[in-house]
Amino acid sequence: MTSILLVTSSPRGEASHSTRLATELADKLRTTQSAATLVKRDLVQDPLPHIEPDFASGIYTPADDRSEKQARLVAVSDAAVDEVLAADTIVIATGIINFSISSTLKSWLDHVARAGRTFRYTESGPEGLVKNKKVYLVVASGGVYSQGAAAVFDHAVPYLKTLLTFLGMSDIEVIRIEGVGMGAEAEQRALSSALNVVSELAMAA
Repeated sequence: MTSILLVTSSPRGEASHSTRLATELADKLRTTQSAATLVKRDLVQDPLPHIEPDFASGIYTPADDRSEKQARLVAVSDAAVDEVLAADTIVIATGIINFSISSTLKSWLDHVARAGRTFRYTESGPEGLVKNKKVYLVVASGGVYSQGAAAVFDHAVPYLKTLLTFLGMSDIEVIRIEGVGMGAEAEQRALSSALNVVSELAMAA
């Protein structure tokens, strides 16, 4: 049985383009993959705590020696890591906020990037341990960041691709919904184009 993990992070609720299209992609992928399960992690409704001293020390403390707070925080991280490791396909939705990703998504990544679980250091350098995954990034933005003068301001997609690849996930597709803040016609064109890409990718999966 295959598993799809859907991670959404937009604070815009039902108005979120990234959440809408990522959900549609995940649903389409589930219909094309027989008996696939869908696990949803909504980082707005159920945000992970920002990492702090008890977490930073707890992950390097033997389980039996952890304080109650350390154990609770590490358990939250373990659950997020387990979802990633169990998934065959991962769909991540985000808007570009202040040229990067939301703090809720950054916090999830901080919990998922775990030495010894999702990556390790070897004599020949770091090795990602999250392998054989297909990742889709659904990224919405008010402006156009894939090309042109504003491309240098896109710190969201390069960061996500760098970190995911570091963890072993190099098979990454990016679906952009860009220019949605440039008027109603531009917004509709962006949505229509992205929906076409979603359908094509789901058919090809």
